[in-house]
Amino acid sequence: MHATKLFPFALTLVLAACASVPPIDPASLPAAQASFRETDARWAALVPTEAQSRGTWWKAFNDPVLDQLVEQATRSNTSIQVAAARLQQARALVRSARSAQLPQVDAAAGAVRQRDQTTFNVPTTLLSVGADLSYEVDLSGRLAGTTDAAQLDAQAREALLQNTRLLVQTSVAQTYFALRALDDERRMVRATVVAYRDTLRLTERRFQAGDVAELDVTRVASEAAATESDALALDRSRAELEHALAVLIGKVASRFQLAPVEWNAVLPLIPPGVPSTVLARRPDVSAAERTLLAARARVGVAQVAWFPNLTLTAAGGIASPELSDLFQWSARTWGIGALLSLPVFDGGRRAAAVQSASAEFDAALAIYREQILVAFKDVEDELSALRLLADQADMQTRAVAAAERTTALSDSRYRNGFVSQLELLDAQRSELRNRRQAVQVRSAQYQATVGLIKALGGDWTEAQVQGSAESMIASDKQPRDIGRLTDGRSPD
Repeated sequence: MHATKLFPFALTLVLAACASVPPIDPASLPAAQASFRETDARWAALVPTEAQSRGTWWKAFNDPVLDQLVEQATRSNTSIQVAAARLQQARALVRSARSAQLPQVDAAAGAVRQRDQTTFNVPTTLLSVGADLSYEVDLSGRLAGTTDAAQLDAQAREALLQNTRLLVQTSVAQTYFALRALDDERRMVRATVVAYRDTLRLTERRFQAGDVAELDVTRVASEAAATESDALALDRSRAELEHALAVLIGKVASRFQLAPVEWNAVLPLIPPGVPSTVLARRPDVSAAERTLLAARARVGVAQVAWFPNLTLTAAGGIASPELSDLFQWSARTWGIGALLSLPVFDGGRRAAAVQSASAEFDAALAIYREQILVAFKDVEDELSALRLLADQADMQTRAVAAAERTTALSDSRYRNGFVSQLELLDAQRSELRNRRQAVQVRSAQYQATVGLIKALGGDWTEAQVQGSAESMIASDKQPRDIGRLTDGRSPD
């Protein structure tokens, strides 16, 4: 008799043991490289750290204006505020999922006016006060799986908040450096415009005196007008960057203005020995992993929907037709019960739910793989950009020096009547072009440095501290896959 009563429970436990979440095939993830192609930094496996601080990396540029802008953006940027609200929402869903694992208690009070044959059709009033208690026994682990998935979603949201904050901060820095580079270009072009105007006035006087032909006047006038057009184009680009910066720091563009100042920011050198563990710090990689694990947990939740549900209930209270007798011991009522439900036929709804959860898991796995590939690409892009930009900056410095010398020689030869004005204008145009290119290369170096910081997931100094111990542990082993999920199983 007892064995018969316990059969449904035993069946439930057997079915629950048969449920399993899908495994993650290591072959479906990118193979880890022993080093970046641009450096000799080695890989080591690390647990993603979505809550870890990304550091105050912008202070390495030693620019007080940049410090102020980044701090304003961190406080007031709307994208960060939206991501923070999404995190709070995800945490609330965790509390909601966890509450389903606890007993549920409801209190109720009521009054019913009725007439039936038991009272000879005389209207009576029934007053009641009571409480109901229900508790679902999580035999199959469905409620625990739902809570685990919600917690992983919250961790993914926390990583996305970190990612949004890092993206906003790097966007502020890149926009700021682009604006400062434009300020330098504008100063050069405006100074050239002033020089051309002086030359034009001098040429016009010489033309009136009959010393030069009209062609000389029109050449200088054309060059002055073209250069001033370039200056106006730079003014327009600067205004657009200034407006974009205002949006990033959460201010109205009409009320924000950044005065041009001398560009004295330091270009920090990110050492080539930064450990490759930094990719585990990337918040987008961490978010993708947490989303993948949550999708895998939901596959298990969908599978156990086939299993029986056991709900325990209890109710107690007092009921009386007279208010004066409502709280008498004789008016008490109570009841307890248990409900075991087992799905028999649902038209394929549960099977469809399992298929949907499995497809979502496959999509999350593909997204996670893509995120890892993108992380490799981003780091390699910025490392190669910095290496090539350093060489380009050296060559551009030589080009500027040669162009300045050419202009000086052409000016001397023109004043002594050895060359025409056309040669001098060509030399001046070439010097201005090379000087502007030098500023653009410098700007690109700052942009690439900020881009590398973003690709590394934040401050590289903190990454070195966090990754040093793990790198030492893994130093005597073969490099492991950055994509290995930390689900408690060894890949060996």
